Amino acid sequence: MSVSPASPTRNEPFEDERVSASACPACIAAPSAEQMAKSGDVKGARIMLSLPTAHCAVCITDVERELMKQPGVKSARVNLTLKRASVDAAGDVEPAGLIAALDKIGYEAHELDPGMLSATEADKRGRDLLMRIGVSGFAMMNIMMLSIAVWSGAEDSTRDLFHWISAAIALPTTIFAGQPFFANAWSSLRGGRLGMDVPISLAILLALGISLFETMHSGAHAYFEAATMLTFFLLVGRYLDYRTRAVARSAAEELAALEVPRATVLRDGEEVIVPVGELAVGDLIRVRPGGRIPADGEVTDGQSESDRSLLTGESLPVQVLPGMALSAGEVNLTGPLTLRVTAAGRDSSLHRMADLVAMAESAKTKYTSLAERAARAYAPIVHILSFTAFCAWAWITGGDFRLAVNIAAAVLIITCPCALGLAVPAVVTAASGKLFRKGLLIKDGTALERLAEIDTVVFDKTGTLTMGAPRPQNLSDLSPEALSVAMALAEGSSHPLARALHEAAAGQGGVPATLTDLREVPGYGVEGVWQEQRVRLGRANWIGAEDGTTTATHLKIGDVTPISIRFADTLRTGAEEAVAGLKAQGKQVWLVSGDVEGAVSDLAARLGIEAYRAGALPAEKAQLVNDLTQQGHRVLMVGDGLNDTAALAAAHVSVSPASALDAARTASDIVLLGKDLAPVSDAASISVRARRRIKQNFGISIVYNIFAVPLALTGLATPLMAALAMSASSITVSLNSLRLR
Repeated sequence: MSVSPASPTRNEPFEDERVSASACPACIAAPSAEQMAKSGDVKGARIMLSLPTAHCAVCITDVERELMKQPGVKSARVNLTLKRASVDAAGDVEPAGLIAALDKIGYEAHELDPGMLSATEADKRGRDLLMRIGVSGFAMMNIMMLSIAVWSGAEDSTRDLFHWISAAIALPTTIFAGQPFFANAWSSLRGGRLGMDVPISLAILLALGISLFETMHSGAHAYFEAATMLTFFLLVGRYLDYRTRAVARSAAEELAALEVPRATVLRDGEEVIVPVGELAVGDLIRVRPGGRIPADGEVTDGQSESDRSLLTGESLPVQVLPGMALSAGEVNLTGPLTLRVTAAGRDSSLHRMADLVAMAESAKTKYTSLAERAARAYAPIVHILSFTAFCAWAWITGGDFRLAVNIAAAVLIITCPCALGLAVPAVVTAASGKLFRKGLLIKDGTALERLAEIDTVVFDKTGTLTMGAPRPQNLSDLSPEALSVAMALAEGSSHPLARALHEAAAGQGGVPATLTDLREVPGYGVEGVWQEQRVRLGRANWIGAEDGTTTATHLKIGDVTPISIRFADTLRTGAEEAVAGLKAQGKQVWLVSGDVEGAVSDLAARLGIEAYRAGALPAEKAQLVNDLTQQGHRVLMVGDGLNDTAALAAAHVSVSPASALDAARTASDIVLLGKDLAPVSDAASISVRARRRIKQNFGISIVYNIFAVPLALTGLATPLMAALAMSASSITVSLNSLRLR
């Protein structure tokens, strides 16, 4: 931010426009998300598809590849944790066509509202798994009771009878309970793929097949209890995996939970309750105390307080007055309100925020790509290993196909790459959810990975380390004419100093002068013509004034000696904690500002920042970031102004407050939703821990396969032991990811 000036280095709308765009520019998150969408963060059509059968890294690759083949699709990302795909496509792309394309390769898909998750649907999946676990567990116990008689010495017809009874129980039970595996395997094969459920299903069928063969030939041994037990433990593992993922509640899902299903609409003076999906722009809605706001809207009647804590992380309520804008998801606390809807449904800022988060959680990183490449190699390798084990053991044992089949089945199950598929998405989901709860909205999924690599942080001053709400200290020094000219010039800029000057002058009853040829000079100030005199408001060296030691802007009217207007600003909440936290992590911290030397050095000393640069123009800020990068540093830039945009774009990763200019938010990777700056330090720490967890998960997957696969190949692991080991590896990875919470 350039500093001594009221130099209009920002082009944010003026007060009459800002009222409808933001209820509290320093803290409200949802309208800022709406502005991000309007300024280009969300372009074209966003189609969300539910993928109930997707469950591994191979699925991610197959779905994304097929979607990208479709005409008009710009990008497609699959979020494995939420089992959904987010498709960025041209406006004429129909979801039905994408669903049909996925069906051809064996994937079930359903259209979803962007950013929203149906809790009922998620609960239904959990209940379905529990039911199948119960059925298989009950059958398993009954078959084991029959097996006890066989193990106790039952022979001939008695043994055969018990085997046939076991078969009568095991066959329908396994077909029913194993349906999640069989259905996914069939879909994979129908689509010409070998997903992870193909070898699992093959192992279950092999156990049943060899048991039926033994029963039909009056064999001494059958393995029906092993088949049902195998199905039981595989289902238990899948349910535990489902539950651990549900605990790692994503930020997108938390945003979705803020939506209310119905709204009270005023029609012809009467209150009518309608589904939120039927709300239209211009509708008047009534929100009673304690109710959640169902759509974005402007308050037309009533006074109250609003709780935005779940959106912004801010704990203190905000006073609500007529004319203010509220966002879907806020809670009305103390008084009834009437709002005129400005955006509803998928156009609301809540939906757009959820969409941004879901896209970020699904973004490709180097770790995701590594996991996908490993998972793609899994299918052919596991089947080759299993077939090789079968042939080798059949030859070694002189034709003992029963043992060979068991070992082949164990290999098929134990090599399942479930843990590898969870290694990255489980961590990203847990980390993004934690950051969101701290008030940080991740727009770019690779930002978390890049944030873990930073060693240098560059802070802007005005609007970032300070609140960007300075107050003029000496307006009484200006004559009425000078005040009106200054007010008119300030009206042409949305720089914090210009806004503060305009508001203070208006509060004193000032009336802006009539100017012509009004224009801004980025990084310097704003100028115009008044009564045939050139007038300027801005930086000292541009005006021809002397630089002082405090934050100031300078007014020059014609050839008259310039007048300096001094300002005082307040430190942003959490600024000291953020700087101290980053330094404690070993990060080098810089302060860069367009403000005068005295103001910048004082703030640097107060915050304990040793490296700072004052009087920096926009290009000089970007150059500083580039210089640090060329020196081998990985830079995090934290800024909010138009003159920070180039620096934000040049940095390795960037953060902007929600109150920032649209261009700055668009250029940044992460948006700070609340007023508190302390979460920036937390984000750096969490990102490092997230990277560590990802590496640990890869390590767990590698160590598991190093020990488990040889055990199966050498016949030391039965199919049941393989199922337990495979489930344990997946659950271990999920629990390790949850440690971030």
